[in-house]
Amino acid sequence: FFCAMEASGDHSHSDAIPSTYNKLIVHTISSDFRNATRVVSVPTPTTIKPKHVLVRIHQVGINASDVNFTAGKYLAGVKPPFDTGFEGVGQVVARGLDVTLAIGTPVLIMNYGAYAEYIEVAENVATPLPAISPQALPLPISGLTASIALQYTAQMKSNETVLVTAAAGGTGQFAVQLAKQAGNHVIGTCSSDDKVEYLKKLGCDRVINYKKENLSQVLQSEYPKGVDIVYESVGGATFDTCVHHLAVHGRLVVIGAIAGYQDGSAWREKQGQKTGTPLPQKLLAKSASVRGFFLNNFAFAWKEHLARLFALVAEGKLISGVDSAVFSGVASIPDAVDYMYAGKNIGKVVVTIYDGAGLPIPRQSRPQQQPHKAAL
Repeated sequence: FFCAMEASGDHSHSDAIPSTYNKLIVHTISSDFRNATRVVSVPTPTTIKPKHVLVRIHQVGINASDVNFTAGKYLAGVKPPFDTGFEGVGQVVARGLDVTLAIGTPVLIMNYGAYAEYIEVAENVATPLPAISPQALPLPISGLTASIALQYTAQMKSNETVLVTAAAGGTGQFAVQLAKQAGNHVIGTCSSDDKVEYLKKLGCDRVINYKKENLSQVLQSEYPKGVDIVYESVGGATFDTCVHHLAVHGRLVVIGAIAGYQDGSAWREKQGQKTGTPLPQKLLAKSASVRGFFLNNFAFAWKEHLARLFALVAEGKLISGVDSAVFSGVASIPDAVDYMYAGKNIGKVVVTIYDGAGLPIPRQSRPQQQPHKAAL
């Protein structure tokens, strides 16, 4: 997937590119994604910069961190308006000088501004694909996060006990599978019976539906020695429980804190909690650690790990799960974000921007349902 493809044709536009296109912009700094964003129509580039390509976006991936981006947490001093969205799949429809990708090439992009019908990006951030597929979308952020965090930050070995919170989500599903492939015992938490069944299919050894079972009680009774690794993306009370149940030399990796993103509590110090053993003493007693992970700090490992993930999927050894809900058009992206934050998704939430019939999807399109997609 990473070899450069031979160019053909001239450095110009392909057919049927509109003079304007729609994209989602952030107009107000806020963690309320719907109120922070709006759809705008902008001119389509007529001249593509050297070493850049214009990509028609077909599908985009939704991430929990989208609300952090609209809240201005990732780009210091950023002021509206600015583009949003991190990842998409589409097709090269125009190119500048000194470009090797041919017009028509299916590509995966990981670039700010993906929530759009078209995007101009540097060629080196457009990864060629064998075909346009929404199942490629879980890999660049969700998959990379799991793969790199488990190797570098968790320092995962074999024969360990690994707990994955929000295990049926976009990144949790990969953490479960990669931990199992490394020869570990994997525990996964989730919130519904459908997710329980999905995680069992992924090979999860013990699935805890926290709506029906108490996480702390299960860990205390079934894992009295604690867990070696926690892949933690929920935050709040779940984080506290996981710290309490770390084993000696245990490592908790903070992937995120989705429970506190929308209300902003993930970015504030806890107030008034003076009871119980302080965190430093809990860690000291077990020689344990809490470690943060932010994907942007590991750019050196992206290419290697993404290639490995694609290979595992192609070999049928890794499921790249996409949720069954269908969201259509740029205007439906806030609906998709709400859907994810309601905890309804199994796997990655994807929005279709372009249906391949020749026109972007109308702005008024609404979510529908289709069968669950589980692999490339």
